Amino acid sequence: MDARLNPTATVIGPKAMKHVVSADHALAGSTVPRATQELMKIRASQINGCGACLDMHVKEALLAGEDPLRVGLVATWSETTVFTEAERAALELTEQGSRLADGGRVTDEAWAEASRHYDEEQLTALVCVVAVINAFNRVNVMLGIRGGDYEPGHLG
Repeated sequence: MDARLNPTATVIGPKAMKHVVSADHALAGSTVPRATQELMKIRASQINGCGACLDMHVKEALLAGEDPLRVGLVATWSETTVFTEAERAALELTEQGSRLADGGRVTDEAWAEASRHYDEEQLTALVCVVAVINAFNRVNVMLGIRGGDYEPGHLG
């Protein structure tokens, strides 16, 4: 199946998406480790069924030196022992923040656990990572943009 449309071939697409991309670039300056951010992006993309983002972030995580076992287990992070407490807190926020449409919310318990591991600046970054990847996921899924062709190392 081909994508429904190419947003970069429209007038509004590049204008709107440059701001989402800029928001993502801003997160690179966070003290939240890149590995944690990539794991969060992978998990949100799994939840949202976004093959394009999953393709990109799995490849980027591996390129950055992430352990393939951890990448493979991120879908079942809560049932494994390979993630730190801080990463587990970030992944819980990712899951809860990505499932808001299911009638859920970010619980006080999840927020308190994240607050044990991250300061306010980092918590802001975590929230923004979830928001930005969910925006990318929604665009790609709505447009039918598929994964498989991403060349690692080309994050815009």
